[in-house]
Amino acid sequence: MTMEFGIDGTAELLRKARHCLHQRLINSVEVEQPWMNDRDELDKRILRLLERLQDETGKQFSPDHRRLLCRQVADEVTGFGPLAELMADSSITDILVNGASNIWVDRGGLLQKTDHSFDDEAHVRRFVDRFVAFQGKQLDSNNPTVDARLPDGSRMHVVIPPLSQGGTVISIRRFQTSHSSLHDLVVVGMLSPPMAEFLSLVVKGGVNLVIAGGAGAGKTTLLNAMSEAIPAQERIITIEESAELALRHPHVVTLESRQGNSEGVGRVDLRNLLRNALRMRADRIIVGEVRGEEVFDMLQAMNVGHDGSLTTVHANNPQQVLKRLETLALLADGRASRAAIQNMINGAVQIIVQVARMSDGRRRVTSICEVVERSDRSEVIELFRLSRRQPSSSAAVADNGYEHVHCERRPECLATIQAKEYALTAELKELWHITEPDR
Repeated sequence: MTMEFGIDGTAELLRKARHCLHQRLINSVEVEQPWMNDRDELDKRILRLLERLQDETGKQFSPDHRRLLCRQVADEVTGFGPLAELMADSSITDILVNGASNIWVDRGGLLQKTDHSFDDEAHVRRFVDRFVAFQGKQLDSNNPTVDARLPDGSRMHVVIPPLSQGGTVISIRRFQTSHSSLHDLVVVGMLSPPMAEFLSLVVKGGVNLVIAGGAGAGKTTLLNAMSEAIPAQERIITIEESAELALRHPHVVTLESRQGNSEGVGRVDLRNLLRNALRMRADRIIVGEVRGEEVFDMLQAMNVGHDGSLTTVHANNPQQVLKRLETLALLADGRASRAAIQNMINGAVQIIVQVARMSDGRRRVTSICEVVERSDRSEVIELFRLSRRQPSSSAAVADNGYEHVHCERRPECLATIQAKEYALTAELKELWHITEPDR
């Protein structure tokens, strides 16, 4: 294979050289070779191809450009290609590719456009197809969307034409190698110390809890942090579409759904996984996010002995959580009456934690509510909330102009927690004016 460099600028020259080297390397591999996973050996092979290319074209690259080309071609073959530098940046939580030359990142909760780019649409598809094919999944006009997990654990969602008009769209949610504890979240102001102590107590006491919020609001981060309060002797089953949870617990079994082929063969959805989890001797079942028919089975699990189960849901406020769960459950089982579904929700959901991303990109717990069952309805009672800071307030400051405050309401679930012999901290006793244990 030969190539003409012409009289293009340096950037275009390097792009053409990289593409040529990449193609030659691919053509030289008929089957998987051992050196493909040996970075030093791979670099040597790329360097030999580069020297041959220089001899053929008469164009000599500087040492810096030679190192750059070797690194870029190796990244194309075994790494993340043009996204390698972004994937190595621990401050980035999301990488968003809106076509070949339009790449954005979420850093610190704020979107920023980068100067990184793919060569063209074909380059983007080569990048995507390498990861999708490795997992045995399909991405074509008949299956124009796919979820895949990258080698480092990050989640990748892809949409291609004809669904996306501007080319291939890639959304990568970065896998965080280090996860925050509740104390860490208090330090950054996501919640106050009393809120953290209460949530820890709720999780220990086996109270069912739902975390609600929008995309990127910090639901998974908070769920991971709260998992450190689950007693070590309990067995946890996690159920997700793409495994993102990294629970702070010694006994966790992770189940992940699977997409079917173009005919739907091989599909295993969250509802199937939930039914299997009921046969796996789980003390607690944690669903990464409920958004479909699996809600009905999750509510059943919460009502039949899996106390302390946790899940997340997209909702704008605590009141909307109950309505959304009710709607999804009714769609899942049209034979069940609305009253029966409402009774299931009343018995399943006890605490709702609302999280949000503020205008400055910071994640905050905006409300913690208790769901209390009355004679004919459920009442959502707020226990903590994020409020405008008062001029002389001594409450924990969560943001400029805001603070976390308690709502002078003692949770009814304290009786359940204390019955399991979990003691309240002195700060919580003072907060709710408890002078002695409830009898």
